[in-house]
Amino acid sequence: MRSSGVLMHMSSLPSPYGIGTMGKQAKQFVDFLEKAGQTYWQMLPICPTSYGDSPYQSPSGFAGNPYFIDLDILCTKKLLKKSECRSYQWNVKDDTVDYALLYENRYDLLRKAKVRFFENVPQEYWQFCEKEADWLDDFALFMALKEAHNGAQWSEWERPLKFREAEAIAKAKDTYADEIDFWKMLQYLFFEQWCELKNYANERGIRIIGDVPIYVAGDSVDVWTNPSQFYLDENLEPIDVAGCPPDAFSADGQLWGNPLFRWDVMREDGYSWWTMRLRKMSTLYDVIRIDHFRGFDSYYAIPGKDTTARNGVWRNGPGMELFRAVEEKLGKLDIIVEDLGFLTPSVLQLVADSGYPGMKVVQFAFDSRDDSDYMPHNYDKHCVVYTGTHDNDTILGWMKQAPKNSVKKAKEYLRMTKEEGYNWGMMCGAWMSSANLAVVTMQDLIGLGSSARMNIPSTLGGNWTWRALPGQINAPLANKLHHKTELYGRLRR
Repeated sequence: MRSSGVLMHMSSLPSPYGIGTMGKQAKQFVDFLEKAGQTYWQMLPICPTSYGDSPYQSPSGFAGNPYFIDLDILCTKKLLKKSECRSYQWNVKDDTVDYALLYENRYDLLRKAKVRFFENVPQEYWQFCEKEADWLDDFALFMALKEAHNGAQWSEWERPLKFREAEAIAKAKDTYADEIDFWKMLQYLFFEQWCELKNYANERGIRIIGDVPIYVAGDSVDVWTNPSQFYLDENLEPIDVAGCPPDAFSADGQLWGNPLFRWDVMREDGYSWWTMRLRKMSTLYDVIRIDHFRGFDSYYAIPGKDTTARNGVWRNGPGMELFRAVEEKLGKLDIIVEDLGFLTPSVLQLVADSGYPGMKVVQFAFDSRDDSDYMPHNYDKHCVVYTGTHDNDTILGWMKQAPKNSVKKAKEYLRMTKEEGYNWGMMCGAWMSSANLAVVTMQDLIGLGSSARMNIPSTLGGNWTWRALPGQINAPLANKLHHKTELYGRLRR
């Protein structure tokens, strides 16, 4: 069935408190999607961010981002006062997330909410803690210890805590009990608001597509509590790390730095960690998008102490064995796979064997003279087409930055005109294609340039900060999007 959706991260929503949250503005965005005839709201990972602010480098693969907790909702629950929320500076520019200010101020404010929360704890809190204990207990302890160590990575903690010696862990739970309660409360508040928002969306026919990174951050509770599942040496330092090889875009390749999985160890326990992770994600999202899917076929391993990705080697991943094991335990999940980049015949076979739809990106169609798989006339129906992803420039940014021959080819192929708007011309190319699902970014719908780009891969600083301004996501835009969605047979049914 033909359908369409919008890619818009939670952080990019307008709000008076420096970053998008799960409150009024999120529900208004759902209303916008409903009015525009859309079926899907796609967002980036909703997990906490750390150094670098990337949702793809999180201290937890299971926790929610406390920055997304809506402060106005906490005010209605008498956990905060409006005057308290307004007493902090949240941003310098309304269209930009200032993560430094958030880090300095958000947790300070939320600690005020903690005092009131534990004066009259709801019964649902204890039920939440019991239900989510398999990840929540370790996460709360991990964050309490990071706070006690001034944010230092767990690999730099004193040996008894670094190696999770039983006596040291027991003592830490007692010493930092109050801080542990704080982090558990934040997760309770996050998931309470998330469930309310997701139900609001689902009741209006909007399904949530959520992003699951293939790797986790080295400085994460996932690695700290499961070191045997990762390529670490006897001192728990990474032997090999993840990245991408050198190519035409980067002579040094991409050094991501994530520790690699020990797939042989994971195989022995039936891929229990991955099963647990996907089980959790399947309760949060209606559809899961798995990032860097090609890494399950073969992955690029770089020596842990290298400073570039030049010396990496390719190794075999678990392939379909992992997904068969997960399906046996969880059933067939609704999954989209990110199959972009260097695709070998074996990667293409894995995508085909999985049965999951892969991705197409319209911008990529014009990067070469070849009749590539990214040209809309070559799409199979069983795929999801994007004008661009969080790693691409906006359409208008691409039109200015791309080689002239590529831009000329795009204009001719898509019959793009300045009068219509080049952004609308390329989005129409996605909508009119045969792909079952077409997703466009909110930046392209608004018609923004490179300054609204979400991320430039392999760079640090200035990424993940774009926010829509109040009034940019409006009724006339919803009506125009509805018209295009109807025109190309993608209206929500």
